[in-house]
Amino acid sequence: MSHSRLSLALDAPDALPAAGRIALFRPTAATDLSDLPAERLHAVQGFRPDWEALRARGIAADPAPEGPYAAAVVFLPRAKAEARAILALACEVVVPGGPIWVDGLKTDGIDSMLRDLRARLPVGEPIAKAHGKIFRLEAVHGALDDWKGHRTEVVPGFVTQPGVFSADGIDRGSALLAAVLPDTLPARMADIGAGWGWLAAQVLARKGVESLDLIEAEHASLDCARLNISDPRAHFVWADATVFKPEARYTAAVMNPPFHSTRAADPALGQAFIRAAASMLSLSGTLWMVANRHLPYEEALRAAFHEVTEIVPPGGPDGAFRLIRAERPIVQGAARPSAPAVASPRRRLSRSRR
Repeated sequence: MSHSRLSLALDAPDALPAAGRIALFRPTAATDLSDLPAERLHAVQGFRPDWEALRARGIAADPAPEGPYAAAVVFLPRAKAEARAILALACEVVVPGGPIWVDGLKTDGIDSMLRDLRARLPVGEPIAKAHGKIFRLEAVHGALDDWKGHRTEVVPGFVTQPGVFSADGIDRGSALLAAVLPDTLPARMADIGAGWGWLAAQVLARKGVESLDLIEAEHASLDCARLNISDPRAHFVWADATVFKPEARYTAAVMNPPFHSTRAADPALGQAFIRAAASMLSLSGTLWMVANRHLPYEEALRAAFHEVTEIVPPGGPDGAFRLIRAERPIVQGAARPSAPAVASPRRRLSRSRR
């Protein structure tokens, strides 16, 4: 675990300067920071659930750095472009010569990052423990400028940046869902887990939409969405979608929920999105959703909605994705009749309206 490596690294007498703020790049809710001076820490974390958890522990946290810092600890993300961008940023916001500790798992690319950095900067001897490594380098302004995380136009009119979901282009699941949305949509809409805004733009292109809330936990994604969508009907909400409660319920929503909280698939995350979507919708509301076909969402859908239907595209069922229309959320605690099991893509996933 990262705290074991960090504890060993901090045993060195010159591991950190005696004074000054310490930037923490991408610590999570589970990161053990007990060996660091809490009053000097500033966590740079734009993922809302982790941001909230860190602040609840009394650690100052913001989506963007507020340098200069005396030192930094980078908890390496697994996306290489994002990791490089964070290291380039750390080299700029830490005072020249200040220590930057880089901690990560082998599965997140710590070995390749160590090789890349050794080719460019003096790097201390790594400490290996618990399937990972931690090592130290010193901040040199400009040394990693070509690693900076620039926004890129991936399709006309839409920019992304390293670290956001589907940063290289339109997610195929979102494209499939957009293709089956009706020409006219209800007035008050939400895009739950909106990413950088492409699916939201397709919703706004339909008739009938009067407002659209883009609900997204990753601050960097929402920043891109703000650049990608200038429509005054769009409202940008930085929130954990699994617990967000709107001021008024939506008449409909679209959703391409995440299903990874770590490297392994986590169906519970998508199931939490389904329950959250039902809680945000009016009792006559509708959810349009896309999900990987192998994920076990049927039970969660049947428990949350009276009607759940798989939408079959004109070309037939997609082998990888399933398109779903779920209608009329169930009031939690209310009894409901049992639902038939899924038999084919053209069958309803739960009992239809009588």
